[in-house]
Amino acid sequence: MSLRIGIVMDPIEKISYKKDSSLAMLWAAQRKGWSLYYMEQSDLFLRDGVAMGRMATLEVAMNPEQWFTRGEYQALPLSSLDVILMRKDPPFDNEFIYSTHLLSLAEAEGVLVVNRTDSLRDCNEKLFATHFPECCPPVLVSRRADLLRAFHAEHQDVIFKPLDGMGGASIFHIREDGRNLGVVIETLTQHGTQMCMAQKYLPEIKDGDKRILMINGEPLDYALARIPSAGETRGNLAAGGRGEGRPLTERDRWICAQVGPTLREKGLLFVGLDVIGDYLTEINVTSPTCIRELDQQFGLDIAMQLMNAVEQQLEQR
Repeated sequence: MSLRIGIVMDPIEKISYKKDSSLAMLWAAQRKGWSLYYMEQSDLFLRDGVAMGRMATLEVAMNPEQWFTRGEYQALPLSSLDVILMRKDPPFDNEFIYSTHLLSLAEAEGVLVVNRTDSLRDCNEKLFATHFPECCPPVLVSRRADLLRAFHAEHQDVIFKPLDGMGGASIFHIREDGRNLGVVIETLTQHGTQMCMAQKYLPEIKDGDKRILMINGEPLDYALARIPSAGETRGNLAAGGRGEGRPLTERDRWICAQVGPTLREKGLLFVGLDVIGDYLTEINVTSPTCIRELDQQFGLDIAMQLMNAVEQQLEQR
C-alpha cells in the first residue's frame, strides 16, 4: 500500500535527534515507501470551507548531522493526504483546539488523523485518567482553595499540578507541614480562576514513573520507568529523570485492560499511560514519547508497529 502521510509537528530542525519519537515515526513511514509531507501548526488554514495545509515534501535520514531534507512548500487540501499524524506538543491552548477543528474537516473527507481529533479535544491528559477511578490514586480537580486545602489536610502528602502542562512543568510536591501551600494554590489556580489537580503523593515514584505505550488499545510488553534525579519528585525525562526499561507487571496489564477498549472506541491509536506504583496518573494522547528509549533498550521497532496499525486501520475501512 502506497500512502501519502502528513505530519503536524514542532519545528523539525529543533527536535532531539537522539530521542524524538516523531522522527522514529517518519523513519518507519519512509521505510514502508510512503510519501512524507511536513507541516507545522501555523501551516494549517481554512479557505472557503476547505481545510488546507502549506506542506513540504520531506525525506528523513538516520544521520545526526542532517536528519531531514525538506522540499518546496505548496498549499494543498488536507484531504489530498491519506494519513495525518498530529504530533504538536502541548500546551493545549486555543490554537491547538482550532487546529483540531481544521483536521476534523479532513477526517470528514476520509483522512485518518492519528489521534482522532474529537478525542484530542475531549481527552485532557490529566482528566482523562480520572475516567478510570478504579485505576487512580485519590485525586481532586478544583479551583477552590478551600477544597484543595481540605484535600491536603486529608492526605498530608500531595502533588499539585496544572491540567495543561507537559514534561513535569509546574508540578509541586507539598508535604505534611503544608509549607508554601497557599502560594502554590494561588499560582496554579490563578487566584481561583482556573482548575488544577491535586493527587495523593505516591512514594513509589522513587522507583520510577512508568510510561506504557499503547497501540490501538494494546500495550507493548515493556514500559520505560522514568526515575527522578536526586532531590526531585518528577520522573519526566524533560525534568532530568533517567529512563530504565522494565517488563510490564500484572497490575500494569490490568490497568491497560481497563483503559484499552475506551482507547479503541475513541480512535486513540497511539497513547502513553503514566503509572506510578499501582496507579494510573495520566493518559497522554497528544504526542506520547519514549519510543526511542524502549527501541534502544529492547531491540524493538515501535514506530513500525504503529505504522502497521495505521495501515490496518485504512484496510478495514
